[in-house]
Amino acid sequence: MSTTKSLVTIKGVKEGLLFVLDDAAPLADVLSDLSHKLEHTHSQFLTGPIVHVHVRLGKRPTTEETKAALKEAFAFRGNLLVQSIVGDPSESEASAVLPLVSAMKTISGIVRSGQTLHHDGDVLLVGDVNPGGTITSTGHILILGSLRGLAHAGVDGDENAVIAASHLRPTQLRIAGVVSRPPDEWGFEEAFMEFAYLRGGVMEIEKIHQLHRIRPQLGTSKGE
Repeated sequence: MSTTKSLVTIKGVKEGLLFVLDDAAPLADVLSDLSHKLEHTHSQFLTGPIVHVHVRLGKRPTTEETKAALKEAFAFRGNLLVQSIVGDPSESEASAVLPLVSAMKTISGIVRSGQTLHHDGDVLLVGDVNPGGTITSTGHILILGSLRGLAHAGVDGDENAVIAASHLRPTQLRIAGVVSRPPDEWGFEEAFMEFAYLRGGVMEIEKIHQLHRIRPQLGTSKGE
């Protein structure tokens, strides 16, 4: 490589390892730096039991070719299991949640195992809900972070409530009196920028950019 700049940053997170890739450098250079770390400089550190890996591409387009090349690079180490390869949310995805965010009560923090966070009305949590943690609301629930615990929106029976999260991988979702299927039955592996809603009494999961199409009233405050 012609540059000494590190193009791949490796961070330890609760879910395993997070690989953050430089989104300005050519993909070939990034792959070269990644392979060098996997095979040489970080070889001893990365040797051991099964570890779940999450890859962040930044603003680099998330194409199937990019995913395939990265998975091939990680295949060198059989103990590193790639769980997700995602980039920053697109402008359309980010703008889709703005009207919903503006009408919400904002709370920052982490809901840990054994804790319950409840709010009357719509709530925006800037943080994570860990496994064993619970967040409930009489209205909508939006999480700018990971939802890996239980979320119950519309607890008083509001079937128009939605649950949205940057990383939607809960132990269970509930909207009004409807309980979701387990996440492994949703039909996709990378649960990023998703939301849950009820259609005909059945819980459905969609990408966040579909939010305004399915719940157009979220752009207005209640009572209007």
